[in-house]
Amino acid sequence: MARPTGDHVNAEHGLRLPWSRTERPVPRRVVKPLQSFLEQEAAGGAFLLAATVVALAWANSPWWESYDQLWRNTLTIGIGRWAISEDLRHWVNEGLMALFFLVVGLEIKRELVTGDLREIRAAALPVIAAVGGMIVPALIYLAFNAGGEGAPGWGIPMATDIAFALGVLTIGARRAPANLKPFLLTLAIVDDIGAILVIALFYSGGVTLGPLAVAASLCGVIVLCQVINIRATAIYLVLGLGTWIATFESGIHPTIAGVALGLLTPAVPFQRPRAVSEEAHRVADKTVDDPVPPDADAHHWLRLARLTSEAVSPLARVEAALHPWTGFVIVPLFALANAGIRLSSTALLDAGTSAIAIGIVAGLVVGKLAGISAASLVAVRAGVGTLPSGVRWRDLLGAAAVAGIGFTVSLFISELAFTDDRLADTAKVGILAASLLAGVIGFWLLRWAGRPDVRDP
Repeated sequence: MARPTGDHVNAEHGLRLPWSRTERPVPRRVVKPLQSFLEQEAAGGAFLLAATVVALAWANSPWWESYDQLWRNTLTIGIGRWAISEDLRHWVNEGLMALFFLVVGLEIKRELVTGDLREIRAAALPVIAAVGGMIVPALIYLAFNAGGEGAPGWGIPMATDIAFALGVLTIGARRAPANLKPFLLTLAIVDDIGAILVIALFYSGGVTLGPLAVAASLCGVIVLCQVINIRATAIYLVLGLGTWIATFESGIHPTIAGVALGLLTPAVPFQRPRAVSEEAHRVADKTVDDPVPPDADAHHWLRLARLTSEAVSPLARVEAALHPWTGFVIVPLFALANAGIRLSSTALLDAGTSAIAIGIVAGLVVGKLAGISAASLVAVRAGVGTLPSGVRWRDLLGAAAVAGIGFTVSLFISELAFTDDRLADTAKVGILAASLLAGVIGFWLLRWAGRPDVRDP
């Protein structure tokens, strides 16, 4: 068989390129631009937006009954009495979203070990800003709903949807200072920590101690396996699945298991890159380009592939493997399952006069902007934190506004807070309205902040 030639070979390194990476017309004009788009962090927001639009269009179409019927179908997984039966919406919300929260746990672990949360001084401002951005929206919501049927929804306006927020930041602030994005990311990570604690402490059912003890024990086994240097992926998959099942049976929301597993994932590679590089040179010296038979040296390269993989931390490997699935499949599927609200004139009128919807809109749009900005101002004036290099107050105002896009986690908490479909739908209308309004205001503020003639407030 002839060797690949022309644009199938990287001229600089002699590497054979796949068809999608060549300079042929279709890859160059279609595949490469698509790959470039998917590599951008804003791409996840685009998929999420598309899924939301589809859900709303489907739920308000003549075929709306099929939407409800689809998600009410029951799926049973297990054998005999060792089985879990839930409708498809719950499998998405409690099963697939556990993988989303696993990635959240990985991101939190990375920030604590190597990111901005590692250094107290650098983390002080976004941490304080995030706390302000959680407390103020919750208080505003309770101002409208304390003592009423909407009181359980106080956690809804505390959340920030990082995919949408980053998308608006990327589009609306092309000239924003480089450190504004890390500030928003760190703020969102702390926001996620707050949301996880709120879900675990206030939105879980009655706790059954037996399964909870099993879940804790399995987490202990995972730590023990790491201590004695067990690296077999299959073992951790079984232990992780067992942890999720035990958490599900305990009454604590099973997505918390995902967070716990993410935090337990090692952030340090098993192999030193220099040692693997030296081994690669030894393998290259003892093998040839065209062995006979073709796989005569396969065992050398398979061993090197394993060592190369182990030169990357398990945290980075798991995150790289799951991030595309959570960003482009799981979170959009969650939106498709939960954003399909019947927007009849009666429903819109009810939401427009409902303390639940008004509290959510006020909390996310006003509360986030006011809470983050005021907390940041207090932190800077008190000398506890400093603005990131190059970031001005006007830039921070824009970031605070886009943090009011609560969407994914807000929808998630609304499902936990309200068992009454009428109240849940009202809350969802409020979340959609608030996220849209926060996005528009944030976009405008970021564009305004980018003008050279604007001075800090």
